[in-house]
Amino acid sequence: MTRALRASAVRRRGCPRLCSTDDYTGGARDTKGALYHHFSGKQALFEAVFEHVETDSAKSIHKAVRDNVDPWEKALSGVRAFLDVVQEPAYRRIVIQEGPAVLGYERFREQEERPTFGIAQEIVSTVLSSSTYELEDSMMATFSRVFFGAMSTAGSSVSEAKDPRKASAQAETAIAFILRGLQSLADSGVRLPDPEVNGADSG
Repeated sequence: MTRALRASAVRRRGCPRLCSTDDYTGGARDTKGALYHHFSGKQALFEAVFEHVETDSAKSIHKAVRDNVDPWEKALSGVRAFLDVVQEPAYRRIVIQEGPAVLGYERFREQEERPTFGIAQEIVSTVLSSSTYELEDSMMATFSRVFFGAMSTAGSSVSEAKDPRKASAQAETAIAFILRGLQSLADSGVRLPDPEVNGADSG
């Protein structure tokens, strides 16, 4: 069994943080030795399962984004797909609930961003490129970082909510309102403030 297949199998069996290595092994042929042939310990195993969940989630979000041509619908479809993902039991348990505690904040953010930050960049790039704005790469990166942070926070709120479906609908409404506001500003010809001028004024 390959490393990826073994991580997938552990994910299906349940929580990799709370289980013992005995719980990871599925029978005589799936021994601790075979497990540790691929993973140095429970921490490494958890990271592999975390990465597996995030990668699968990113694929479904990416598909939703790519299935739309209109930039604004592309963005909203990506938001909806993400909010659907964070309601899945495996994602809620492994990524939202246990990820920060097991990996530590810095490692958690690094692992979380690896598969999904590119999607946030694609959404932001598509939306802003369709507008009248002409942005430098650094400003585009700033928009992407802010958007990713908002999505990550919304995902945590939905995942931890007593009523995830209601929380998801509210988060989608709020994010859609922000995106539509940006669209309206762009369509009406409102220019973005110059960050260098603003920086000089505040100094």
